[in-house]
Amino acid sequence: MDKYNFFQNVYEVAKLIPEGRVTSYGAIAGYLGAKSSARMVGWAMNGAGADPQVPAHRVVNHQGLLTGKHHFETPTKMQELLELEGVVVQNDKIAEFEKRFWDPMKELL
Repeated sequence: MDKYNFFQNVYEVAKLIPEGRVTSYGAIAGYLGAKSSARMVGWAMNGAGADPQVPAHRVVNHQGLLTGKHHFETPTKMQELLELEGVVVQNDKIAEFEKRFWDPMKELL
């Protein structure tokens, strides 16, 4: 699969993340059959700003950290968007991450 198609597939999965939930780069990569491509999912999310339909703010690292926050308009925008959806963020980390985690392998199969 070429990079363009991979990115498009990442975006399609991200669009399915429910409001108020989050997933990880690795979870999306695993769902797409590319378990070792979490970093590539991150690159896709970094470029998702071109498509307002992609909720990039709902994709975090495997520990619930807002590692992609510097790719938003302001350093606090990712947290602000999550908080508008009822997600509590403390010290750049999703509170109750396990409770908020949306696993595409379970939710989409």
